[in-house]
Amino acid sequence: MASPILPGTGLGSGLDIGAIVTALVNADKAAKQTQLDTQTKNNTLKISGVGTLKSALTTFQSTLATLGSKTNPAFAGYTATSSKPETLTVTSDNTAVSGSYSVVVKNLATGSKVASAAFAGGASSAIPSGTLKISQNGTDYNVTIPANATLQSTRDAINTAQGSNGISANIVTDASGASRLVISSNKTGAGSDLTVSGIAGLEIDGTKVMSATPAAGDSGSVGDVAKDASLTIDGLPVTSKSNTVSGAISGMTLNLVAANATPTTVTVDNNTKGLQTSLQTFIDAYNTLKSTVDSLSKATPDEDGKLTVQAAFTGDALPRSLIAGIRAEFTNTKTNGKISFLSEIGVNTDPITGNLKLDTTAFNKAMAVPGASGQVQQLFTGTDDTNGLLARVSKSVDPYLKPSADGKTKGLLDQRLAILNNNTRDISDQQKALDIRVASLTKTLTAKYNAMDLLVGQMKATASNITSFFTSLTAQQSAK
Repeated sequence: MASPILPGTGLGSGLDIGAIVTALVNADKAAKQTQLDTQTKNNTLKISGVGTLKSALTTFQSTLATLGSKTNPAFAGYTATSSKPETLTVTSDNTAVSGSYSVVVKNLATGSKVASAAFAGGASSAIPSGTLKISQNGTDYNVTIPANATLQSTRDAINTAQGSNGISANIVTDASGASRLVISSNKTGAGSDLTVSGIAGLEIDGTKVMSATPAAGDSGSVGDVAKDASLTIDGLPVTSKSNTVSGAISGMTLNLVAANATPTTVTVDNNTKGLQTSLQTFIDAYNTLKSTVDSLSKATPDEDGKLTVQAAFTGDALPRSLIAGIRAEFTNTKTNGKISFLSEIGVNTDPITGNLKLDTTAFNKAMAVPGASGQVQQLFTGTDDTNGLLARVSKSVDPYLKPSADGKTKGLLDQRLAILNNNTRDISDQQKALDIRVASLTKTLTAKYNAMDLLVGQMKATASNITSFFTSLTAQQSAK
Protein backbone atom coordinates (compact mmCIF):
# COMPACT_ATOMS: atom_id res chain seq x y z
CA MET A 1 0.00 0.00 0.00
CA ALA A 2 1.43 3.36 -1.01
CA SER A 3 2.34 5.79 1.74
CA PRO A 4 0.03 8.81 2.03
CA ILE A 5 2.91 10.91 3.29
CA LEU A 6 3.79 13.72 0.86
CA PRO A 7 7.14 15.57 0.58
CA GLY A 8 7.60 17.80 3.58
CA THR A 9 8.41 17.10 7.20
CA GLY A 10 8.15 13.34 7.73
CA LEU A 11 5.46 12.38 10.25
CA GLY A 12 7.33 9.26 11.15
CA SER A 13 10.94 10.44 11.13
CA GLY A 14 10.52 14.16 11.68
CA LEU A 15 12.93 14.79 8.77
CA ASP A 16 12.30 17.53 6.11
CA ILE A 17 11.92 15.11 3.23
CA GLY A 18 11.12 17.84 0.70
CA ALA A 19 14.33 19.71 1.51
CA ILE A 20 16.39 16.53 1.39
CA VAL A 21 14.98 15.48 -1.98
CA THR A 22 15.42 18.98 -3.44
CA ALA A 23 19.04 19.14 -2.26
CA LEU A 24 19.87 15.72 -3.69
CA VAL A 25 18.16 16.47 -7.04
CA ASN A 26 19.84 19.88 -7.35
CA ALA A 27 23.23 18.34 -6.60
CA ASP A 28 22.64 15.74 -9.29
CA LYS A 29 21.55 18.21 -12.00
CA ALA A 30 23.78 21.20 -11.13
CA ALA A 31 26.72 20.36 -13.37
CA LYS A 32 24.59 19.61 -16.46
CA GLN A 33 22.27 22.57 -15.88
CA THR A 34 25.24 24.93 -15.56
CA GLN A 35 26.64 23.53 -18.80
CA LEU A 36 23.33 24.03 -20.62
CA ASP A 37 22.86 27.56 -19.24
CA THR A 38 26.36 28.50 -20.40
CA GLN A 39 25.78 26.98 -23.83
CA THR A 40 22.45 28.80 -24.17
CA LYS A 41 23.97 32.13 -23.19
CA ASN A 42 26.91 31.77 -25.58
CA ASN A 43 24.76 30.49 -28.44
CA THR A 44 22.25 33.33 -28.04
CA LEU A 45 25.11 35.84 -27.94
CA LYS A 46 26.53 34.45 -31.18
CA ILE A 47 23.16 34.46 -32.96
CA SER A 48 22.72 38.10 -32.00
CA GLY A 49 26.27 38.81 -33.18
CA VAL A 50 25.64 37.25 -36.59
CA GLY A 51 22.52 39.38 -37.00
CA THR A 52 24.38 42.54 -35.99
CA LEU A 53 27.25 41.81 -38.38
CA LYS A 54 24.87 41.05 -41.27
CA SER A 55 23.08 44.33 -40.70
CA ALA A 56 26.38 46.24 -40.56
CA LEU A 57 27.64 44.64 -43.78
CA THR A 58 24.36 45.33 -45.57
CA THR A 59 24.54 48.98 -44.55
CA PHE A 60 28.17 49.16 -45.66
CA GLN A 61 27.40 47.69 -49.08
CA SER A 62 24.43 50.02 -49.45
CA THR A 63 26.71 53.01 -48.86
CA LEU A 64 29.18 51.69 -51.44
CA ALA A 65 26.37 51.25 -53.97
CA THR A 66 25.18 54.81 -53.39
CA LEU A 67 28.70 56.18 -53.80
CA GLY A 68 29.11 54.17 -57.01
CA SER A 69 25.76 55.14 -58.55
CA LYS A 70 26.00 55.69 -62.30
CA THR A 71 23.04 58.04 -62.41
CA ASN A 72 24.32 60.24 -59.59
CA PRO A 73 28.05 59.45 -59.26
CA ALA A 74 29.49 60.57 -55.93
CA PHE A 75 33.07 60.29 -57.16
CA ALA A 76 32.69 62.37 -60.30
CA GLY A 77 36.06 63.97 -60.90
CA TYR A 78 34.45 66.98 -62.50
CA THR A 79 31.23 68.88 -62.04
CA ALA A 80 29.47 69.85 -65.24
CA THR A 81 26.71 72.45 -65.02
CA SER A 82 24.29 73.94 -67.51
CA SER A 83 23.13 77.55 -67.33
CA LYS A 84 19.79 76.47 -68.83
CA PRO A 85 18.80 72.99 -67.58
CA GLU A 86 15.42 73.49 -69.27
CA THR A 87 17.33 73.42 -72.58
CA LEU A 88 19.98 70.81 -71.80
CA THR A 89 21.55 68.99 -68.87
CA VAL A 90 25.09 67.67 -68.76
CA THR A 91 27.15 64.94 -67.05
CA SER A 92 30.88 64.27 -67.14
CA ASP A 93 33.22 61.35 -66.63
CA ASN A 94 36.83 61.06 -65.49
CA THR A 95 38.18 62.02 -68.94
CA ALA A 96 36.62 65.49 -68.88
CA VAL A 97 38.73 68.64 -68.60
CA SER A 98 37.92 71.98 -67.07
CA GLY A 99 36.45 74.49 -69.47
CA SER A 100 33.41 76.46 -70.62
CA TYR A 101 31.35 75.91 -73.77
CA SER A 102 28.54 77.79 -75.52
CA VAL A 103 25.86 75.44 -76.84
CA VAL A 104 22.89 76.34 -79.03
CA VAL A 105 20.21 73.65 -79.50
CA LYS A 106 18.65 74.27 -82.91
CA ASN A 107 16.30 71.29 -82.90
CA LEU A 108 15.84 68.02 -81.06
CA ALA A 109 16.18 64.59 -82.62
CA THR A 110 12.74 63.26 -83.48
CA GLY A 111 11.33 59.83 -84.22
CA SER A 112 8.91 58.68 -86.86
CA LYS A 113 5.14 58.87 -86.41
CA VAL A 114 2.94 57.83 -89.29
CA ALA A 115 -0.81 57.68 -89.86
CA SER A 116 -2.90 55.48 -92.14
CA ALA A 117 -5.75 56.56 -94.40
CA ALA A 118 -9.03 57.17 -92.59
CA PHE A 119 -11.54 54.38 -91.91
CA ALA A 120 -15.11 55.63 -91.95
CA GLY A 121 -16.23 52.79 -89.67
CA GLY A 122 -14.02 53.96 -86.80
CA ALA A 123 -12.12 51.59 -84.53
CA SER A 124 -14.40 48.68 -85.41
CA SER A 125 -13.60 48.90 -89.13
CA ALA A 126 -12.78 45.51 -90.68
CA ILE A 127 -9.13 44.86 -91.56
CA PRO A 128 -8.06 42.12 -94.02
CA SER A 129 -6.02 39.24 -92.61
CA GLY A 130 -2.39 38.79 -93.57
CA THR A 131 1.06 39.97 -92.48
CA LEU A 132 1.54 43.64 -91.72
CA LYS A 133 5.14 44.65 -92.39
CA ILE A 134 6.56 47.68 -90.55
CA SER A 135 9.96 48.66 -91.96
CA GLN A 136 12.55 50.93 -90.37
CA ASN A 137 16.22 51.48 -91.17
CA GLY A 138 16.25 48.36 -93.35
CA THR A 139 14.68 46.14 -90.70
CA ASP A 140 11.23 44.58 -91.11
CA TYR A 141 8.97 44.03 -88.11
CA ASN A 142 6.15 41.65 -89.03
CA VAL A 143 2.75 41.49 -87.33
CA THR A 144 0.26 38.71 -88.05
CA ILE A 145 -3.27 40.00 -88.58
CA PRO A 146 -5.83 37.18 -88.18
CA ALA A 147 -9.23 36.82 -89.83
CA ASN A 148 -12.08 39.02 -88.61
CA ALA A 149 -9.65 41.66 -87.40
CA THR A 150 -10.70 45.23 -86.73
CA LEU A 151 -8.70 48.43 -86.62
CA GLN A 152 -8.68 48.16 -82.83
CA SER A 153 -7.49 44.53 -82.73
CA THR A 154 -4.83 45.42 -85.32
CA ARG A 155 -3.60 48.16 -83.01
CA ASP A 156 -3.46 45.69 -80.13
CA ALA A 157 -1.59 43.12 -82.25
CA ILE A 158 1.09 45.70 -83.17
CA ASN A 159 1.58 46.70 -79.54
CA THR A 160 1.83 43.10 -78.40
CA ALA A 161 4.21 41.97 -81.14
CA GLN A 162 6.46 45.00 -81.48
CA GLY A 163 6.29 46.88 -78.17
CA SER A 164 9.66 45.47 -77.16
CA ASN A 165 11.15 46.94 -80.36
CA GLY A 166 9.98 50.42 -79.45
CA ILE A 167 7.11 50.44 -81.94
CA SER A 168 3.64 51.32 -80.69
CA ALA A 169 0.23 51.97 -82.25
CA ASN A 170 -2.91 53.86 -81.36
CA ILE A 171 -6.12 55.05 -82.98
CA VAL A 172 -7.06 58.68 -83.58
CA THR A 173 -10.71 59.42 -84.37
CA ASP A 174 -11.80 62.77 -85.85
CA ALA A 175 -15.06 64.69 -85.36
CA SER A 176 -16.74 62.81 -88.24
CA GLY A 177 -16.09 59.45 -86.56
CA ALA A 178 -13.43 58.37 -89.07
CA SER A 179 -10.38 56.71 -87.50
CA ARG A 180 -6.72 56.43 -88.50
CA LEU A 181 -4.14 53.97 -87.24
CA VAL A 182 -1.15 55.93 -85.93
CA ILE A 183 2.15 54.07 -85.53
CA SER A 184 5.22 55.56 -83.85
CA SER A 185 8.75 54.53 -82.92
CA ASN A 186 11.03 55.53 -80.04
CA LYS A 187 14.03 55.44 -82.36
CA THR A 188 15.14 58.92 -83.36
CA GLY A 189 17.28 60.45 -86.08
CA ALA A 190 17.16 61.01 -89.81
CA GLY A 191 16.44 57.87 -91.82
CA SER A 192 14.39 56.18 -89.09
CA ASP A 193 11.08 56.83 -90.89
CA LEU A 194 8.51 54.04 -90.73
CA THR A 195 7.02 52.40 -93.81
CA VAL A 196 3.99 50.12 -93.52
CA SER A 197 2.88 47.56 -96.12
CA GLY A 198 1.24 44.17 -96.57
CA ILE A 199 -2.37 44.97 -95.60
CA ALA A 200 -4.75 46.82 -97.94
CA GLY A 201 -5.77 50.19 -96.50
CA LEU A 202 -2.80 50.31 -94.11
CA GLU A 203 -0.03 51.11 -96.59
CA ILE A 204 1.98 54.11 -95.32
CA ASP A 205 5.03 55.85 -96.78
CA GLY A 206 6.67 57.52 -93.79
CA THR A 207 8.98 59.61 -95.96
CA LYS A 208 5.93 61.52 -97.21
CA VAL A 209 4.59 64.23 -94.89
CA MET A 210 0.83 64.52 -94.62
CA SER A 211 -0.75 67.94 -95.07
CA ALA A 212 -2.22 69.77 -92.09
CA THR A 213 -5.69 69.02 -93.47
CA PRO A 214 -5.34 65.56 -95.04
CA ALA A 215 -7.98 63.99 -97.25
CA ALA A 216 -9.56 60.76 -96.09
CA GLY A 217 -7.34 58.70 -98.36
CA ASP A 218 -4.07 60.43 -97.38
CA SER A 219 -1.44 58.66 -95.31
CA GLY A 220 2.14 59.37 -94.35
CA SER A 221 4.31 61.03 -91.72
CA VAL A 222 2.55 63.11 -89.09
CA GLY A 223 4.00 66.61 -88.68
CA ASP A 224 7.42 65.88 -90.17
CA VAL A 225 9.83 63.11 -90.99
CA ALA A 226 12.33 61.89 -88.38
CA LYS A 227 15.27 64.25 -87.88
CA ASP A 228 18.70 64.34 -86.27
CA ALA A 229 19.32 66.68 -83.39
CA SER A 230 21.11 69.81 -84.54
CA LEU A 231 23.23 72.02 -82.30
CA THR A 232 26.37 74.13 -82.26
CA ILE A 233 29.16 73.97 -79.70
CA ASP A 234 31.21 77.16 -79.66
CA GLY A 235 29.85 77.82 -83.15
CA LEU A 236 30.83 74.41 -84.51
CA PRO A 237 27.90 72.43 -86.01
CA VAL A 238 27.07 69.05 -84.45
CA THR A 239 24.37 66.54 -85.32
CA SER A 240 23.19 63.52 -83.35
CA LYS A 241 20.79 60.65 -84.03
CA SER A 242 19.50 60.95 -80.45
CA ASN A 243 19.02 63.68 -77.89
CA THR A 244 21.81 62.21 -75.81
CA VAL A 245 24.97 63.63 -77.32
CA SER A 246 28.15 61.84 -76.23
CA GLY A 247 31.66 62.47 -77.46
CA ALA A 248 31.02 65.88 -78.97
CA ILE A 249 32.87 67.33 -75.97
CA SER A 250 35.48 64.97 -74.55
CA GLY A 251 34.35 63.36 -71.31
CA MET A 252 30.89 64.93 -71.38
CA THR A 253 27.36 63.89 -72.27
CA LEU A 254 24.78 66.50 -73.28
CA ASN A 255 21.14 65.60 -72.68
CA LEU A 256 19.04 67.80 -74.96
CA VAL A 257 15.68 68.86 -73.52
CA ALA A 258 14.34 71.62 -75.80
CA ALA A 259 15.38 73.77 -78.75
CA ASN A 260 16.54 77.25 -77.80
CA ALA A 261 18.16 79.86 -80.02
CA THR A 262 19.75 81.48 -76.97
CA PRO A 263 23.15 79.94 -76.11
CA THR A 264 23.46 77.71 -73.04
CA THR A 265 26.74 77.90 -71.16
CA VAL A 266 28.15 74.53 -70.11
CA THR A 267 30.88 74.75 -67.45
CA VAL A 268 33.20 72.01 -66.28
CA ASP A 269 35.20 72.38 -63.04
CA ASN A 270 37.28 70.13 -60.82
CA ASN A 271 35.04 68.50 -58.21
CA THR A 272 37.55 68.75 -55.36
CA LYS A 273 35.02 69.60 -52.66
CA GLY A 274 32.57 66.94 -53.78
CA LEU A 275 35.33 64.33 -53.92
CA GLN A 276 36.43 65.19 -50.39
CA THR A 277 32.86 64.83 -49.11
CA SER A 278 32.45 61.47 -50.85
CA LEU A 279 35.85 60.30 -49.63
CA GLN A 280 34.91 61.14 -46.05
CA THR A 281 31.63 59.23 -46.48
CA PHE A 282 33.62 56.20 -47.63
CA ILE A 283 35.99 56.52 -44.66
CA ASP A 284 33.11 56.88 -42.19
CA ALA A 285 31.35 53.83 -43.64
CA TYR A 286 34.48 51.70 -43.24
CA ASN A 287 35.20 52.97 -39.73
CA THR A 288 31.60 52.30 -38.65
CA LEU A 289 31.84 48.74 -39.95
CA LYS A 290 35.20 48.18 -38.28
CA SER A 291 33.91 49.53 -34.96
CA THR A 292 31.03 47.06 -35.13
CA VAL A 293 33.40 44.20 -35.93
CA ASP A 294 35.68 45.23 -33.05
CA SER A 295 32.78 45.35 -30.58
CA LEU A 296 31.73 41.85 -31.68
CA SER A 297 35.26 40.47 -31.36
CA LYS A 298 36.92 41.99 -28.29
CA ALA A 299 36.33 40.55 -24.83
CA THR A 300 35.57 43.08 -22.09
CA PRO A 301 36.11 43.12 -18.28
CA ASP A 302 33.17 42.34 -16.02
CA GLU A 303 31.74 44.80 -13.50
CA ASP A 304 34.58 44.07 -11.09
CA GLY A 305 37.15 44.68 -13.80
CA LYS A 306 38.64 41.23 -13.25
CA LEU A 307 37.04 38.44 -15.25
CA THR A 308 36.79 38.70 -19.03
CA VAL A 309 33.37 38.72 -20.72
CA GLN A 310 33.46 37.19 -24.18
CA ALA A 311 31.87 38.90 -27.20
CA ALA A 312 29.98 37.11 -29.98
CA PHE A 313 33.07 36.53 -32.14
CA THR A 314 35.84 36.49 -29.52
CA GLY A 315 38.59 34.20 -30.78
CA ASP A 316 36.79 33.71 -34.11
CA ALA A 317 38.79 34.15 -37.32
CA LEU A 318 35.77 35.23 -39.39
CA PRO A 319 35.79 38.96 -38.50
CA ARG A 320 39.55 39.19 -38.95
CA SER A 321 39.26 37.61 -42.39
CA LEU A 322 36.47 40.02 -43.30
CA ILE A 323 38.44 43.16 -42.41
CA ALA A 324 41.62 41.75 -43.95
CA GLY A 325 39.77 41.09 -47.21
CA ILE A 326 38.46 44.65 -47.34
CA ARG A 327 41.82 46.22 -46.51
CA ALA A 328 43.54 44.08 -49.14
CA GLU A 329 41.56 45.97 -51.79
CA PHE A 330 42.94 49.29 -50.52
CA THR A 331 46.34 48.29 -51.89
CA ASN A 332 45.19 46.15 -54.81
CA THR A 333 45.93 48.17 -57.96
CA LYS A 334 43.46 47.31 -60.73
CA THR A 335 42.64 50.49 -62.64
CA ASN A 336 46.23 51.33 -63.75
CA GLY A 337 45.68 55.01 -63.05
CA LYS A 338 48.26 57.50 -61.86
CA ILE A 339 46.61 57.39 -58.43
CA SER A 340 46.52 53.80 -57.23
CA PHE A 341 46.43 53.91 -53.43
CA LEU A 342 44.37 55.73 -50.82
CA SER A 343 47.53 56.99 -49.15
CA GLU A 344 48.29 59.04 -52.28
CA ILE A 345 45.25 61.22 -51.58
CA GLY A 346 45.82 61.59 -47.85
CA VAL A 347 43.92 58.57 -46.52
CA ASN A 348 45.94 56.74 -43.86
CA THR A 349 45.41 54.20 -41.08
CA ASP A 350 45.40 55.24 -37.45
CA PRO A 351 48.13 53.08 -35.82
CA ILE A 352 46.16 52.75 -32.57
CA THR A 353 42.56 52.18 -33.68
CA GLY A 354 43.15 50.82 -37.17
CA ASN A 355 40.53 53.22 -38.51
CA LEU A 356 40.96 55.25 -41.68
CA LYS A 357 41.52 59.00 -41.40
CA LEU A 358 41.79 61.78 -43.98
CA ASP A 359 44.67 64.26 -43.98
CA THR A 360 42.93 67.20 -45.68
CA THR A 361 46.22 69.03 -46.27
CA ALA A 362 47.65 66.05 -48.13
CA PHE A 363 44.37 65.61 -50.01
CA ASN A 364 44.26 69.22 -51.23
CA LYS A 365 47.91 69.01 -52.26
CA ALA A 366 47.19 65.89 -54.30
CA MET A 367 44.16 67.54 -55.91
CA ALA A 368 46.25 70.50 -57.03
CA VAL A 369 47.98 68.28 -59.60
CA PRO A 370 46.34 68.66 -63.04
CA GLY A 371 44.06 65.72 -63.84
CA ALA A 372 44.00 64.45 -60.24
CA SER A 373 40.21 64.72 -59.97
CA GLY A 374 39.72 62.34 -62.87
CA GLN A 375 42.28 59.93 -61.41
CA VAL A 376 40.47 59.84 -58.07
CA GLN A 377 37.25 59.08 -59.93
CA GLN A 378 38.99 56.27 -61.79
CA LEU A 379 40.44 54.90 -58.53
CA PHE A 380 37.00 54.55 -56.97
CA THR A 381 34.72 53.81 -59.94
CA GLY A 382 37.23 52.11 -62.23
CA THR A 383 37.31 51.77 -65.97
CA ASP A 384 34.55 49.14 -65.95
CA ASP A 385 31.94 47.77 -63.55
CA THR A 386 34.39 45.53 -61.67
CA ASN A 387 37.81 47.10 -61.23
CA GLY A 388 37.00 50.24 -59.24
CA LEU A 389 37.74 50.31 -55.50
CA LEU A 390 34.04 50.58 -54.59
CA ALA A 391 33.10 47.53 -56.67
CA ARG A 392 36.05 45.48 -55.41
CA VAL A 393 35.43 46.26 -51.74
CA SER A 394 31.74 45.40 -52.15
CA LYS A 395 32.65 42.14 -53.87
CA SER A 396 34.98 41.21 -50.99
CA VAL A 397 31.95 41.37 -48.69
CA ASP A 398 29.68 39.27 -50.95
CA PRO A 399 30.81 35.83 -49.66
CA TYR A 400 29.62 36.75 -46.18
CA LEU A 401 26.14 37.82 -47.30
CA LYS A 402 25.30 36.16 -50.61
CA PRO A 403 24.98 32.51 -51.67
CA SER A 404 27.32 30.96 -54.21
CA ALA A 405 26.73 31.63 -57.89
CA ASP A 406 25.04 28.24 -58.33
CA GLY A 407 22.85 28.87 -55.29
CA LYS A 408 23.94 25.63 -53.62
CA THR A 409 25.94 27.22 -50.81
CA LYS A 410 24.66 29.93 -48.49
CA GLY A 411 26.66 32.99 -47.50
CA LEU A 412 29.17 32.48 -44.68
CA LEU A 413 27.02 34.28 -42.11
CA ASP A 414 23.92 32.33 -43.08
CA GLN A 415 25.92 29.12 -42.80
CA ARG A 416 27.05 30.18 -39.34
CA LEU A 417 23.48 31.08 -38.38
CA ALA A 418 22.22 27.66 -39.51
CA ILE A 419 24.77 25.96 -37.25
CA LEU A 420 23.80 28.15 -34.31
CA ASN A 421 20.10 27.45 -34.86
CA ASN A 422 20.87 23.72 -34.85
CA ASN A 423 22.76 24.25 -31.60
CA THR A 424 19.69 25.96 -30.14
CA ARG A 425 17.53 22.96 -30.99
CA ASP A 426 20.12 20.54 -29.59
CA ILE A 427 20.40 22.51 -26.33
CA SER A 428 16.61 22.57 -26.07
CA ASP A 429 16.47 18.79 -26.54
CA GLN A 430 19.13 18.31 -23.84
CA GLN A 431 17.20 20.60 -21.48
CA LYS A 432 14.02 18.59 -22.03
CA ALA A 433 15.90 15.36 -21.33
CA LEU A 434 17.39 16.85 -18.15
CA ASP A 435 13.96 18.05 -16.99
CA ILE A 436 12.55 14.54 -17.51
CA ARG A 437 15.47 13.04 -15.56
CA VAL A 438 14.99 15.56 -12.73
CA ALA A 439 11.27 14.81 -12.54
CA SER A 440 11.94 11.07 -12.50
CA LEU A 441 14.67 11.37 -9.86
CA THR A 442 12.47 13.59 -7.71
CA LYS A 443 9.64 11.06 -7.88
CA THR A 444 11.96 8.15 -7.09
CA LEU A 445 13.69 9.83 -4.14
CA THR A 446 10.39 11.12 -2.75
CA ALA A 447 8.94 7.61 -2.86
CA LYS A 448 12.02 6.15 -1.15
CA TYR A 449 12.12 8.75 1.61
CA ASN A 450 8.38 8.46 2.19
CA ALA A 451 8.78 4.69 2.45
CA MET A 452 11.62 5.20 4.92
CA ASP A 453 9.51 7.64 6.88
CA LEU A 454 6.64 5.13 7.04
CA LEU A 455 8.99 2.41 8.21
CA VAL A 456 10.47 4.65 10.89
CA GLY A 457 6.95 5.54 11.99
CA GLN A 458 6.04 1.84 12.24
CA MET A 459 9.21 1.10 14.20
CA LYS A 460 8.49 3.95 16.57
CA ALA A 461 4.95 2.62 17.07
CA THR A 462 6.31 -0.89 17.75
CA ALA A 463 8.87 0.49 20.17
CA SER A 464 6.16 2.48 21.89
CA ASN A 465 3.99 -0.63 22.22
CA ILE A 466 6.88 -2.67 23.64
CA THR A 467 7.71 0.11 26.06
CA SER A 468 4.09 0.29 27.17
CA PHE A 469 3.97 -3.50 27.60
CA PHE A 470 7.02 -3.60 29.84
CA THR A 471 5.82 -0.57 31.77
CA SER A 472 2.51 -2.31 32.40
CA LEU A 473 4.23 -5.53 33.31
CA THR A 474 6.50 -3.74 35.79
CA ALA A 475 3.52 -2.01 37.35
CA GLN A 476 1.73 -5.35 37.82
CA GLN A 477 4.73 -6.95 39.46
CA SER A 478 5.14 -3.97 41.77
CA ALA A 479 1.50 -4.29 42.83
CA LYS A 480 1.91 -7.92 44.10
